[in-house]
Amino acid sequence: MDQLTPKERLSRSLKRAPTDRAPVICPGGMMNSAVVDIMEETGRRLPEAHHDWRLMTALAEDVQSRTGFENFGLPFCMTIEPEALGSEIDFGSLKCEPKIVKEAFGSAAAFQGAPKGAAAKSPRGEAVLMSLAALAKKHPDVPAVGSLTGPVSTAASLVEPMIFLKQLRKDREAAHAVLAHVAEQLIDFAVLMADNGAAAVCINDPTATGEILGPKMFEEYAVFYLNRVVEAVQKLGVPVIVHICGDIRTVVKPLAALKSEATSFDAMVNLEKFKAENPHFAVMGNLSTYLLEFGDPERVRRAAELLIRQNIDLKAPACGLSTSTPLANIQAFTETVRQS
Repeated sequence: MDQLTPKERLSRSLKRAPTDRAPVICPGGMMNSAVVDIMEETGRRLPEAHHDWRLMTALAEDVQSRTGFENFGLPFCMTIEPEALGSEIDFGSLKCEPKIVKEAFGSAAAFQGAPKGAAAKSPRGEAVLMSLAALAKKHPDVPAVGSLTGPVSTAASLVEPMIFLKQLRKDREAAHAVLAHVAEQLIDFAVLMADNGAAAVCINDPTATGEILGPKMFEEYAVFYLNRVVEAVQKLGVPVIVHICGDIRTVVKPLAALKSEATSFDAMVNLEKFKAENPHFAVMGNLSTYLLEFGDPERVRRAAELLIRQNIDLKAPACGLSTSTPLANIQAFTETVRQS
């Protein structure tokens, strides 16, 4: 029988304190669990819920109650920050998530900063903040998690990505200027997420991988600017989860310098090994989203049981969920963890 509320369980897990069991969560943003099965059942749908805080709140409640994830996760995409800072967005459809249509700048040297707090004060940013506040007030025992798009990923959504990634090496001054401005925008947004009831903040930085950056640039850019955001949020007493995609073998050493309470990784990462070598982190993950989409409930249960045996601190999908993921597979995952 559960001994803690979901909010208490998440808080204790992030502090690596004793719990009755691990939480099972899906933090939003890149890890959006508003799947088609739920939206077709309830009639509350994307892309409309990206814009209307009341609809966003209702959809977050639908997702939490039907999936069994022990949190609310907002927003439902990774495009709020780049849209607010100038990039053009296609908001997608019921089955297709929003994406960047055109980056705002052709190079880091051409980058122009936006007014302070542009992401937080944008219409969609404000919708997220209002929804977080409503969920936190209505459901005080269920943690609302605010999700940010990480500094490198946001920057590569503002500046044409192939050019920007080259400029990390060839025009370091301009690249740092972009990332410094992006980090401040993310801090402003995260601070207001905390002020509006977020129990934790999750930063998803899928462009900041070892394969893309390599260890030196990962340390110089990803770790440095992630930590700038992490420390600003922690000053408010709110814990932070950082998700990094891809194979981490080339960046294990610089990853250890992250200051977040928890780290989250993709399905190919051996979480048990990483946890043993980095006991200062709570470790989150990493049930394969491919399995969740294309497997069956029994295979999902077996994968979840492995995470339980490995004593992973927070159980979660390994990466972004496809909107076509069957609800039955998600429920098999969450039920297995909640019954452990």
